[in-house]
This record gives sequence, C-alpha cells and structure tokens, in this order.
Amino acid sequence: MSDKKVRVRFAPSPTGGLHLGGVRTALFNYLFAKKNNGDFILRIEDTDQTRFVAGAEEYILDCLKWCGIDADESPVKPGQYAPYRQSERKSLYRQYAEQLVMQGHAYYAFDTAEELDKNRKEIPNFQYGQVYRDGLRNSLSLPQHEVDALLDAHTPHVIRIKIPADETVSFEDMIRGRVTFDTNQVDDKVLLKADGMPTYHLAVVVDDYLMKITHAFRGEEWLPSAPVHLLLWKYLGWKDEMPKWAHLPLILKPDGHGKLSKRDGARLGFPVFALDWQGDKGYDGMGFLPEAFVNMLAMLGWNDGSGQELFSLDELVSKFSLERISKAGAKFDFEKAKWFNAEWIKRSSAESLKAQVAEVLAEKGITVADEAQLLTVINLIKDRCTLLTDFYDQSKYFFESPQEYDLNAVKPKWTAEKTAFFNDVIGLLNQTDTINAAEFEEQFKALASQQSLKPGDVMLPFRIMLVGGKFGPHVFDIAALLGKEETVNRIAAGVEAFIR
Repeated sequence: MSDKKVRVRFAPSPTGGLHLGGVRTALFNYLFAKKNNGDFILRIEDTDQTRFVAGAEEYILDCLKWCGIDADESPVKPGQYAPYRQSERKSLYRQYAEQLVMQGHAYYAFDTAEELDKNRKEIPNFQYGQVYRDGLRNSLSLPQHEVDALLDAHTPHVIRIKIPADETVSFEDMIRGRVTFDTNQVDDKVLLKADGMPTYHLAVVVDDYLMKITHAFRGEEWLPSAPVHLLLWKYLGWKDEMPKWAHLPLILKPDGHGKLSKRDGARLGFPVFALDWQGDKGYDGMGFLPEAFVNMLAMLGWNDGSGQELFSLDELVSKFSLERISKAGAKFDFEKAKWFNAEWIKRSSAESLKAQVAEVLAEKGITVADEAQLLTVINLIKDRCTLLTDFYDQSKYFFESPQEYDLNAVKPKWTAEKTAFFNDVIGLLNQTDTINAAEFEEQFKALASQQSLKPGDVMLPFRIMLVGGKFGPHVFDIAALLGKEETVNRIAAGVEAFIR
C-alpha cells in the first residue's frame, strides 16, 4: 500500500433498481476503504440521459443507508471534489476529448445513426474501428476543409478514441494478476456523445483522476472495457496516477450458468434488488435484516479462510482482504441467504427487533400496546423465524384468538375423557390468579396421570386450542403469557370445536 490516502468510489447509474451485484461492489469498496483508513465516495454516473429514471438516485442512497454503507463524499454529502453527479460535471469533459483529438488519439465522427445501422445490417460483426474507420464519415477519412466546415455548421458528431493497431495493453489486476489485451480486438469507443455528454469510458477516467481515486473495484463484466481505459490514462498523461483495479467475480445464477439477472429472480421466486423497487420486491420487503443481507453478500466471492460465516459489518471491515476474493464466479443460493437471515434474527436482541416486528404485525392489523409483552413474545419465537414476516404467523395467536383449528390433528382421537380432562383444567385454572408456566405444567401433567391419560395425548390438543395448529414455543410459556382468563376462554372454545 502506498503512502497516498486510499480513496475508492462506487459509481452506479440511476437507471433502475440496485441489483445485489451492485450492492456487493459498493460493499467491497467500502470494506477496503475502511480497512485502510480511507474514504468511500459515491458518484452518480448519469451521463446517459436516455436511460435516466426519476427516483433512482434517491433509491440508491436509500439502499446504501439501509445496508449501513455510509459514503464519506456523495451528492448529498459533498466534499472538495464536488459535484458528484456526472451530469453536473458536463463542462469538464469536452476539453479532455478535444485534447485527445489534437494529440491524434481521438477523432470526430459524423456518421448518422441510420448510416451506422445500415453498416451493421450489411457487414457481419461490424465494428467502428481500425478495419472500417477509413471508409466512414470522420475526421480521419474526410479532408480537413470538409471537417472544418462540418464543425462550423455544428453538424451533430461524436468523438471516438482512435485505438491503435497491433499493440498489446496490460495491467496488474489486484484479484486476477496480469491481464493483457490485443488492441486489434477493440473498437473505437465513443468518448463524447453528440449532446456533449461523455460516455462512461471518458467520464470514469476523468473523474477518477480529478477525484484522486486510488483503487477501483468493479464487476468482471467491465474487463472488456479495460483496454480503452488504459489507453485513455496513457494518452491523457495520467498513467502514473491510474488507480489500481480489481475486477470482482460475477454473481452467478443458482445453477452456475451465467450472470444472475432480474429474470432469474422472477423465475425462481427471490429478489435481486436490495430494497423494493417499482413493484419488484426487495430483500427488505421480503423480511431480511440489513445485517444478514450484507453478511450474505460479503460471502459471495469472499471468505476469511477460517470457516466463520457470520460477520457484522465491523467484523467484515476488520477481516477483509483482497487476497481472499475468489477469481471464480459465486453461485447465488437463496436458501443460504435465508439461513443467514435466520441466524441474524436469532442473534439479534428483542429490543433491536421490536420496531420491525411491530411494523410486520401492524401491516396485518395487530397493534401491540404492551411493549413488555411484545419483547417477551419476540424472545419466545425469534428462533423459529427465518424472515421478519414470519413473526406474524409465529406470534399472531398471542394477540388474537385462533379463527380456525387444525381439527384433523385432534378430532379423530377426541374422546369424552378428554373433554372431561380439559373441563377439569379450566377448574384448576379458576383456582389461581396468574399462570406460572412451570407450576402449571406440573399440575397439568399430574391431572392427566390421575385420569389415566398420557401427557402426549392431551398436550397436542392443548396447543391447538391455544394457537390453532401444531406450532409455537413451549405451550405452557404460551399459556403463561396469554394469562389465566384468555387461556380458560381458549380451552373452552377449543373443546366446543372438537366435540362439534
């Protein structure tokens, strides 16, 4: 590590929901920065105005906030390198594009969209580059006076990089080692569009330079763009200032074949966005804790080598290292993701879960006025919940009587003796003011023994009377929390339902 302060950036485009692969890129940038006492910068790359979606930038900010990934500099927390939206930096880019033209490393291209479409239809594998550029309408093929006339007439044009022939360019990737490219396989990418906005290729280089970015983490899918960026760093005279790059492994479909997409999530029934987005369910809406989501993402392509799987964000910062990032893609496993969430629910305190559980219950029409009761309920059932949304099914019977019973589990074996037994249990409860779970269990089992009933024959009916089905924590703990009056009422209603 050099003496220069570490500065990394996450630079998403505000074009829709934030894919979990994008969140992982942000996370790895953040972990590396914090591990090395550096800064994490959020930069919005909104140069493609045709794909801009209103609300997407706010959504990105909300996603990072939910995950606990706090930017040191961003559009809403500007630092000395503001502005942090590329659309607000538009005036910066043309000078560098024009500089490249003057140096002979770029050129004006006047081809219309229709002309390029015609070439693509007529020429197999057409690319605007070394092979075809001399036959197209650009400042390399046209006489200078014609180029000047077109520019003076403000003829729409783009500026393209002039990729050299028969060269190799290479760089040292922090994850993959030496990566080399043949320039004959690279086309002349557009650097500045006709509307004056830069493309990603020019903007990312200029902004990384001006913002003094020291390390750049991005997805493996950006590797084919690397030779263009390497040449731009060189041509602009900034080669020695180029950040160190790390291309992260892809997050793969569950079967391992190809990059995970939104379509895969829709097909297989799991979210691919961090938060809900325009009707598409996110991990928050499905009932994931942000700690579990972040933990799960970190383990997609990284581990600390110890076999440990559960990490808080602070622990991830402490343990993170580039050497432990895999080169191979990571298969996404939604069942494993749910396992992370279940484990995080277990290790979370009732107090920390209180607000989220109350919200889950409120959405189903249950308002809990007694905070102490809610905390007790959470502690009783959290080990049984995989998602936050499970708290409703696992706890609703604490707040409202069962509306239906699992009669198939009871009625075939129901007897008059059991009716008599539960009437006696009601009499037993009416002799006390409160229910002590341990004492009541002892009395319940003793009464069953006196009446020649096996505890197992009456425990299941008792549970179903209280909760409606074969689920829930220890049944006597449920009774104690419900209280004497509610327990008596539920036993009476259950007996009536079973003998009906």
